[in-house]
Amino acid sequence: MERLPFPPADDVLAIAPRYRELQDDEPVAPVHTAVGDPAWLVTRHADVTALFGDERLGRSHPEPERAARVSASVLLGGPVGDHDTERARHRRMRALLTPAFSARRMRALQPRIAHLVDRLLDELPAPPADWHDVFSVPLPVMVICELLGVPYADHPRFRRWATELTSLTDPDLAGAARDQLVGYVRDLIPDKRRTPGEDVISDLVAAQREAALTDDDIADLSAMLLFAGHETTVTRIDLGILLLLDHPEALAALRADPALADGAVEEILRLSALTTTGGLPRYAHDDIAVGGTTLPAGSAVLLATHAANRDHRVFPDPDAFDITRRPNPHLSFGHGFHYCVGASLARIELREVFSRVPARLPGLRLAVPRDAVRLRHDRLTGGLAALPVTW
Repeated sequence: MERLPFPPADDVLAIAPRYRELQDDEPVAPVHTAVGDPAWLVTRHADVTALFGDERLGRSHPEPERAARVSASVLLGGPVGDHDTERARHRRMRALLTPAFSARRMRALQPRIAHLVDRLLDELPAPPADWHDVFSVPLPVMVICELLGVPYADHPRFRRWATELTSLTDPDLAGAARDQLVGYVRDLIPDKRRTPGEDVISDLVAAQREAALTDDDIADLSAMLLFAGHETTVTRIDLGILLLLDHPEALAALRADPALADGAVEEILRLSALTTTGGLPRYAHDDIAVGGTTLPAGSAVLLATHAANRDHRVFPDPDAFDITRRPNPHLSFGHGFHYCVGASLARIELREVFSRVPARLPGLRLAVPRDAVRLRHDRLTGGLAALPVTW
């Protein structure tokens, strides 16, 4: 069996060629993960979509100590949760979090996000600058702080923990960072109980008794929201800017008509779903037939959304960046019952970014040769190591 990761493509925005070959010839393929354990790699859009909706596939394993591991990550490296209660807990957590990301709350937050985008653009340092540091990181951090009710002044600490938490090479460092992040949020709970605000942590504290939540439950859940609520958006902003700089005709179209931002965001989401581990890890809770292949109960399964998003059976000219692409049924936020609860927030943030930046910075361009832009392969969320630009 082949071992992940596959040899990379020449360009940071392309997927490894082997994914395309398997998608055509062996869409459900046995592989070895990056740590040497056996798994099944699923690459076609139809199969990944179906498996997202299959309740026989989950994050837990009945014997977690014997389960195959995908990576050394403390977040997505192996099974998570209790096998007997996973489905019930998932439903309970979604019921708790859905109001936090409701359409009403997102609409109320949109003008504030627009203001933050404009403020960051107004306060940009003299060029050149690392777009990652001066824009892509601060915006999502500001937004998630406001949504959760976390003091932005504390962001240097929890941003460092969030970065360390994604380590694929140092599980001790990542584990310590997770504990520090959870402990930090736990320390906020007494103040939320005394003086609740219009924020998600206050909502969880208010629902604590009815939902039978402990302070540890609230801290664990809120810490993961604090992490996931900004980390992946940082990556999408970076890669979206790079995609637009690679396609000046799309950048010019957005500059002339910011209403095209909705389509640009969906295309950026489709093409920026890159991976450092091969796919989203799941475990078969029963034998599952996919095409002519059976995924045995207990086996690890990798849902390669980045490959599914470039499946030519669904996306004509799949590697082309087309901000007018319709339809665009990408799987970057998952699908069905496991659809990302924070998708609407991410879309609003990205829409405000890509409807404003092109016109505000008409001279935006890379400050380094294109082949000097590098991905991070040592972090779970991947992304760019830096994005030096000028304008």
